[in-house]
Amino acid sequence: MTSLALPLDAALPSRARSRSAIVAAPMGERTDEELMRAYVGGDEAAFRELFARYAPIVYGMTRRHLKDEELAREITQQTFFKLHGARNDFRLDSKLRPWLLTIAMNLVREHWRKKKRRKHVDLDVERQQAPQAERSRLELAERALHVRAALEKLPPTQREVIELHWFEGLPFAEVAQVVGASLSAVKVRAHRGYKQLREILGNPAEGAG
Repeated sequence: MTSLALPLDAALPSRARSRSAIVAAPMGERTDEELMRAYVGGDEAAFRELFARYAPIVYGMTRRHLKDEELAREITQQTFFKLHGARNDFRLDSKLRPWLLTIAMNLVREHWRKKKRRKHVDLDVERQQAPQAERSRLELAERALHVRAALEKLPPTQREVIELHWFEGLPFAEVAQVVGASLSAVKVRAHRGYKQLREILGNPAEGAG
């Protein structure tokens, strides 16, 4: 297989559809292991089936993190390019979904690191000039930034677990696979991280779910 074609528009929902409509494509009869084995062997149809199966999942996760459709689409494509480049290193007895989500999360983190270097928008100035509806939107944006700032104060290992568990809704067992830690270690990180987040945000009712 010398080239990689990513049928992204066919795999992803229309931009006009709501975020709740972003779901995985119907599963084919072949397992991930069977598809990866065929894909590594040069079967392009196997790749297309994997892409249809997992591109919506990767896209949904990255879009929730980035709040940007175009950027989420770009990172989804980059994720599968990286899968293509590392396909021969994939252990066929491993689970594909955690591996793909790990690649995507690393790309999201890289984006946030780059974004931190840019100048922040002055929301106070914008608020003075905005109508009420726009003020509400800016207040929501500020809250999101406040949560993001609180997350940035956590140790990286705790922040990673909370992002996957709280924001992405992954069960702890799957979070453990994505971050490469034991289930007990992940639960400890989550407990400590949620506790620290509640203290930072000053709202004891948040984050314990």
